[in-house]
Amino acid sequence: MKKFLVPLCLFLATIAYSQDDLLNSLDSTQVEENYSTATFKALQLVTLQTTKMPAKKEFYFVVSHRFGTVKDGLDSFFGLDNATTKLGGIYGVTDWLSLSLSRHTLNKMYEAGAKYRLVRQDDHFPVDIVGYSVADINTFLEKSQYPGLEFKHRMTYVQQLLISRKVSEKLSLELVPSYIHRNLYNPTLENDNQFSFGGGGRYKITKRLSVNLEYMHNFDKPDFYNNPLSVGLDVETGGHVFQLIFSNSQSMSESGYLTNASGDWGKGDFFFGFNLYRVF
Repeated sequence: MKKFLVPLCLFLATIAYSQDDLLNSLDSTQVEENYSTATFKALQLVTLQTTKMPAKKEFYFVVSHRFGTVKDGLDSFFGLDNATTKLGGIYGVTDWLSLSLSRHTLNKMYEAGAKYRLVRQDDHFPVDIVGYSVADINTFLEKSQYPGLEFKHRMTYVQQLLISRKVSEKLSLELVPSYIHRNLYNPTLENDNQFSFGGGGRYKITKRLSVNLEYMHNFDKPDFYNNPLSVGLDVETGGHVFQLIFSNSQSMSESGYLTNASGDWGKGDFFFGFNLYRVF
């Protein structure tokens, strides 16, 4: 009898262990989050930021150009004679926080930013929400023109909330409410506090190509500026994303792009440019 009891006990113990292991696996599967991925492939839609975040310890090197207006034709070689440049870097401190620093030739501006994930789209929540905070320093201003100029007058601040949804494998949409505060402004022409709202989307054409569109409505802009409207094309090539851009705003800083769109699409007055991101 004993020779049957020992194998029987071992068999029953094996079944009990297998059941416990299966229950543990089912339990871990239930708590695993099913986050939406690849909502956007680039950190920018066109000029606006997207909800894409660098991974922890990832570093992005950024090179951007905006040429002059194409309306002058051959006189300025369709704007290539009047290029502005942005050079910068973005570092993923954690998977939910990145810090950036860049230098713009337009207004000799330095820009520091922080991007932080608040909520992720998953089976239980319909959208990604990311905060984006920016501080700009305009070093182009001269005391000879502004005798009372202090360092604080060079500062402009932008706060944005990026709200996106991956609608399908091909289509992603984003809303971007924005607040802009300038320490130096002309009260006869503009307000120190400005608000804008808009957004855009990305539509995937092929595995490596997508077309992007964005529009922002500025509620407090002077009449001689327009609302920014931009179109872009994303090209994925290995370790980087190359973006071709057409926009009625030449500025590449958030504050300038949102408030100083000088071009008019209806008159053929727009700017060509590109963004290049290289990740390390």
